[in-house]
Amino acid sequence: MASSKINLTDLKKHLKQSSKEALINDISELFKTFKPVKDYYQLKLNPETEQYVGESYKKTIENEFFPVRGFGKARLSVARKAVNDYKKVCRDPSALVDMMLFYVEQGVKFTDAYGDIDEPFYSSMESMFASATQVIAQYGLHGVAERRCRQIVKDTSQTGWGFYDTLLAIYQETFGS
Repeated sequence: MASSKINLTDLKKHLKQSSKEALINDISELFKTFKPVKDYYQLKLNPETEQYVGESYKKTIENEFFPVRGFGKARLSVARKAVNDYKKVCRDPSALVDMMLFYVEQGVKFTDAYGDIDEPFYSSMESMFASATQVIAQYGLHGVAERRCRQIVKDTSQTGWGFYDTLLAIYQETFGS
């Protein structure tokens, strides 16, 4: 007989039946085992360390495009996972926008350094840029991010695949002309 997956209700029932010591041990083990859990508690207990925590995720992104040694692999799945993991622990919308724009900036820098990539690469950059501008609009961060967004668009003016046109349209939708 196959066992069924547990859901949140099952988990809560289990947690209510657990002793305080068992819960502390479980959370401690999660903290030691999973980086996002460690980062979650780092930010929960020390919110002022947002920039410090963000730097490790940025390092992951940067390493995919421009490692210290050798050529970047530009594995978008790895770089996007860093952004998505950060999104789960981040409490500051401006820090999240910073991370998303950093991802796009690294992608733009990569294509400038190595030439045309492929359509999935540009689609990933476009969707991240669009997501960043949605957060910008949602939290009224226009003044904080407009200059960076404009620079990203400007830096893509010579890039193929309609990349520039798409980013420009997203930019204009968010910031106006």
